[in-house]
Amino acid sequence: MTPRAVVFDMDGVLTDTESVWDEVRRGLAAEEGLPWPAGATRAMMGMSTQEWSGYLVGTVGLSGTAEEAARRTIDALAQRYAVDLPALPGAVDAVRRLAARWPLGLASSSPRRLIDVSLTILGIAAEFRVTVSTEEVGRGKPAPDGYLRACELLGADPAQCVAIEDSSNGLRAAAAAGMAVIAVPRPDFPPAPGALELADAVVPHLDDVTLDLVEGLR
Repeated sequence: MTPRAVVFDMDGVLTDTESVWDEVRRGLAAEEGLPWPAGATRAMMGMSTQEWSGYLVGTVGLSGTAEEAARRTIDALAQRYAVDLPALPGAVDAVRRLAARWPLGLASSSPRRLIDVSLTILGIAAEFRVTVSTEEVGRGKPAPDGYLRACELLGADPAQCVAIEDSSNGLRAAAAAGMAVIAVPRPDFPPAPGALELADAVVPHLDDVTLDLVEGLR
């Protein structure tokens, strides 16, 4: 396949923020004396803002509305990012390397505010032609909506595009969109075996996402 475009996920691929999201959400629950439900962390990975904020209220039991839970979470994350936004090794170089060859998109479950803040802090905002938050589409991951929208904005057939993902729901979303998928699994949040099997290539580090690898998919 000769790719038309490449679409990155952000949290867990470019930024080491999955644990930060988890700490913030658990902290909100702890403030109200609420136990953290088993499986809640993985369940919310990939959800849109509307979905995970509803989960925090409906399943975890946070007080107030879903909108209030979203605001509290996003405000806390923005404060953390401003002080220390950890980029994953090789993230900036991988983005710039691939941007020199193909148009880049981003399909993230993060809210728009955090996408813009993160890419600006990392100094790579200009490398992306389009960015999509799942709060801007109908459904979050594992539904393909965010990836389909990114490909649409890039003017490219998803079947001729490559996605770079780390999580179970992200891998499922990109595969459901009909894209070729490169998995860069996180050891601390490993994807389910069934999800990982959907990937066309699995590499341990972003440094391994080379031009030749992308060109050689499918």
